[in-house]
Amino acid sequence: MIRSLRHWPLFPILIASFFFAVPRPVDAQKAAAQKAPAQKLPVQKPPAVALSPSSAEVRTARAFDDARKQGPEALRAFLYRMPKGADLHSHLSGAIYAESWIRAAGEDHLCVDTKTLAFAKPNGVNNDLAVCKTGEVPASTVPQNQHLYDDLIDAFSMRTFVPVSADSGHDHFFATFDKFGGTDKRHMGEWLDEVATRAAAQNEQYLELMDTPDFRPAAAIAARIGYNPNFVEYHEKLLSSGIKESIPTISAAIDRAEDDRKTREHCGQPDAQPACGVKIRFIYQILRGLPPEVVFAQVVLGFETAVADTRFVGMNFVQPEDGYIAMRDYRLQMQMLDAVHGSYPQVHISLHAGELAPGMVPPEGLTFHIRLAVEQGEAERIGHGVDVMYEDRPYELLKEMSVKHVMVEVNLTSNDVILNMKGDDHPFELYRRYGVPVALSTDDEGVSRIDLTHEYVRAAVTYPLSYRDLKKIARTSLEHSFLPGGSVWQQATPETLDKPVPACAGQLGQDTPAGECADLVSGSEKAQQQWELERRFHAFEASY
Repeated sequence: MIRSLRHWPLFPILIASFFFAVPRPVDAQKAAAQKAPAQKLPVQKPPAVALSPSSAEVRTARAFDDARKQGPEALRAFLYRMPKGADLHSHLSGAIYAESWIRAAGEDHLCVDTKTLAFAKPNGVNNDLAVCKTGEVPASTVPQNQHLYDDLIDAFSMRTFVPVSADSGHDHFFATFDKFGGTDKRHMGEWLDEVATRAAAQNEQYLELMDTPDFRPAAAIAARIGYNPNFVEYHEKLLSSGIKESIPTISAAIDRAEDDRKTREHCGQPDAQPACGVKIRFIYQILRGLPPEVVFAQVVLGFETAVADTRFVGMNFVQPEDGYIAMRDYRLQMQMLDAVHGSYPQVHISLHAGELAPGMVPPEGLTFHIRLAVEQGEAERIGHGVDVMYEDRPYELLKEMSVKHVMVEVNLTSNDVILNMKGDDHPFELYRRYGVPVALSTDDEGVSRIDLTHEYVRAAVTYPLSYRDLKKIARTSLEHSFLPGGSVWQQATPETLDKPVPACAGQLGQDTPAGECADLVSGSEKAQQQWELERRFHAFEASY
């Protein structure tokens, strides 16, 4: 599990039209009825219209406004309970809190280098205690040393971090992943339980977690056959060389993790934990900072894995976008996706693009990442997208993203601590103004020491968002999930997500769908999650 070295509010108005027909005389009506043959008239469905605010929603909006006036703490209490749909941009390794890494390292008999504050492999194990080198101590003993315990938490996260000239927020953030790496993959079930339990407590219901499966066999194949810039030929050569043979091992690791998670949460038992209700799917995470042949091998393995195991619903490139190889090969990597994606059209793509700020790279390095991700990388979602206004023809790009319904995964805290982009410097409001779909996400909640509610609070404190705006953001998260199936919302440009499809008109918020809506929901994993979100909103608003 490697992470990275990585307008106004629209208030729909319901306009009712009344049609008055001039009645014919009664006798004439009878005569016409006797002469005219009986006809079976087609059933006309009323067009779906925008949902008007219910009285419960109006009361809830007032409660939100009151909480905002009382300050961030009151706002957090309100938003903690509010249904938030999905977190679509979350790196599994970065979502785990430092305390969990320390415990796992102790169980795995790792050592801690007291100078670098990083885990290290032991020389051996004696009487269930790691045998460590000079300058190292067994990880299992760290909880008995409060000073070292605190230092490790600070090293593994942004807690207490203050930038200095030799250690920026960017550098400290990405350095954490190397420090807490090395624990056994057998803990993955515990990690899934941790993030699911945290999500359930905040009224989240769906997570797409980025994870990097073991790609070492694929990298070895790529190294053996050598790099080929003809990606069509290279693709075929990798397939014929057995690159798919590691997929059963990847799937088996997910099987074990999910079984462990279900056991921990008592799923299917009378005492099942609320976390059982959080649906988890995976994004295949590709490390972009490696040589081209290894990146391409990961791309092919990622696509093949997503086809073979539907728990992987998409793929993404990670590691710092300003890294030397990431900048040098960015165009090349988009060409890789363009060359191969046609063979796997059912596999979704979300890309880290525009996770850059002025000064990090030369000015010309800010001008093309998001556009290439959308137009050549075929990304349906963009992670971060912070430098959009530095792109060539930014307003055209914003309009293109709106028309193509390319959603932006917004990570406010991450963008602040890594890029120092916040408030008016962040393009969050520009995306909304131009109709580009946006949803809030955490990025690495363990490293940032936050949760999704924190991001909702930060957004509400920083920007002029109404309750309905936040409700739309939650809906957007599920509308742009990579779950299969149709949506309960009509598509419009710009996106509004306030007009149900005709089959579900008048039903959203109820406990059980009926008729054609029931058919839609039963046959669509996406619609099932959307239906549940609206049911949760109905229950939440009824409490006010």
